[in-house]
Amino acid sequence: MIKAVLFDLDGTFADTAPDLGAALNHVLALHGKPPVPLEKSRLQASHGTIGLLGLGFGISPDDPDFTGLRNEFLEHYTAHICDQTTLFDNMGELITVLEQRGLPWGIVTNKPHRFTVPLMQALGYATRAGCMVSGDTCAQAKPHPMPMLHAAEQINIAPEHCLYLGDDKRDMEAANAANMRGIIAQYGYIDPLASLDTWPASGSVQAPLELLRYIES
Repeated sequence: MIKAVLFDLDGTFADTAPDLGAALNHVLALHGKPPVPLEKSRLQASHGTIGLLGLGFGISPDDPDFTGLRNEFLEHYTAHICDQTTLFDNMGELITVLEQRGLPWGIVTNKPHRFTVPLMQALGYATRAGCMVSGDTCAQAKPHPMPMLHAAEQINIAPEHCLYLGDDKRDMEAANAANMRGIIAQYGYIDPLASLDTWPASGSVQAPLELLRYIES
């Protein structure tokens, strides 16, 4: 029986790709490089600065220029964290249904705390969430189960009664390791070539409200 629902943030709860892509294009412009179309940066949005800077500049964190580019990216993103970010269609309705049914919900993301909280505040959901576990809240981040277990403890619901919605393989690995039901958000930032059948998930949805069938079953 599902008694609580937890969400990944980027690519699951909120469509953050437009602002993340804008931050990347800002840094690219600073260095005289052409912008990356949103349809390309969207696929890397769940992978943060490593994925986005890798896409735009072809570098990894080992590159000596990475730290400087990362700082430029984060400075711009901090100032424009919710210019274009919105909830995915019907996510707000899903949250309302969960609250009406008395089911606690929360966020478990690899996004750092300093971005998770102001973004959730700007979206108007920070005080409504039962928990907000960020990538640096615990000693380990997803795919380790520690953040999932911490979230379950925060909302006082046993992990086996929690459902987790995410759009990345590591989300399903973390949920599975924490003994939660992992559901794939197929509307999120998933590479078209991804082999979803290899992800340790309990199901998938094409839109947020479809999640209700897993709660009611």
